[in-house]
Amino acid sequence: MKHLLSTLDLSRDDAIRILDIAEEMAAVGTREVKKLPALRGRTVVNLFFEDSTRTRISFEAAAKRLSADVINFAAKGSSVSKGESLKDTAQTLQAIGADAVVIRHWASGAPARLAATDWIDAPVVNAGDGTHEHPTQALLDAFTLRRHWARARGTGSLGTDLAGLKVAIVGDILHSRVARSNLWLLRTLGAEVTMVAPPTLLPVAAGSWPCTINYDLDDALAAGPDAVMMLRVQAERMNAAFFPNAREYSRRWGFDDARLAALDAHGLAETLILHPGPMNRGLEISSGAADSSRSAVLDQVSNGVAVRMAVLYLLLSGDQQRTANETQG
Repeated sequence: MKHLLSTLDLSRDDAIRILDIAEEMAAVGTREVKKLPALRGRTVVNLFFEDSTRTRISFEAAAKRLSADVINFAAKGSSVSKGESLKDTAQTLQAIGADAVVIRHWASGAPARLAATDWIDAPVVNAGDGTHEHPTQALLDAFTLRRHWARARGTGSLGTDLAGLKVAIVGDILHSRVARSNLWLLRTLGAEVTMVAPPTLLPVAAGSWPCTINYDLDDALAAGPDAVMMLRVQAERMNAAFFPNAREYSRRWGFDDARLAALDAHGLAETLILHPGPMNRGLEISSGAADSSRSAVLDQVSNGVAVRMAVLYLLLSGDQQRTANETQG
């Protein structure tokens, strides 16, 4: 694996290898000293052209736990705000010796463009590009689901996929890179996916995607999903009226307290609620649902560090066989 740009690039074996290594990395987080020497002397650059809290901090924590040096680059306050191109920025990073670049960009395809050029000779990790993909978010979601169901069934999670799991992805599918990455990865791991949204918030191409389309959230919940992934309404990417108003959206497609109670009424005791954050409480999800015992939102944040440690390790270590020894040392 030279780069991580899309979950479409991951085979089942690739995905499971990342998730298995993330299990070992998660164990590091439970130690008194939460650090490994695996990437000592390496430099990881977080190159963020869009605002971010969880993803940037998670990648920074992951790199530091692997003993890498971290450089955080934000477009605001940098030469990018003066008109510097992506090429010039990349060549600057090459000149200072970046060993890996984690990039978030407003333009779909920017990470792939960076990886395909000779501007920089370093692995590129897509941390979210436009409305295209967010592969590490999908990996941490799959990791969260796999751990949860392994515990619920009293089995180990190592080496397993998500075969037969039913996942409903709900909300602003049109603008969501998280939805796209999750769809490809969940399907690769054997899960069944239902996309739930108003017709105006579904891409034209969604009809050809390997998933079921449903416009009715209550109907989708009655079908008995094992997990419900709520998506943020991305108002900043909307330049038209995609739904009548916030109240109407919340009533028809928001996960409110009534729908939380409906899970029990349907006998869905183990159904998990996920959200990639940041959450618009009261719009796509109620505080009751977000803070309930079913919510895996904080688990997702915690698991993101382990998954990103695994990704950086695989891209930079060059010796995957050493993982078990290093995590035990």
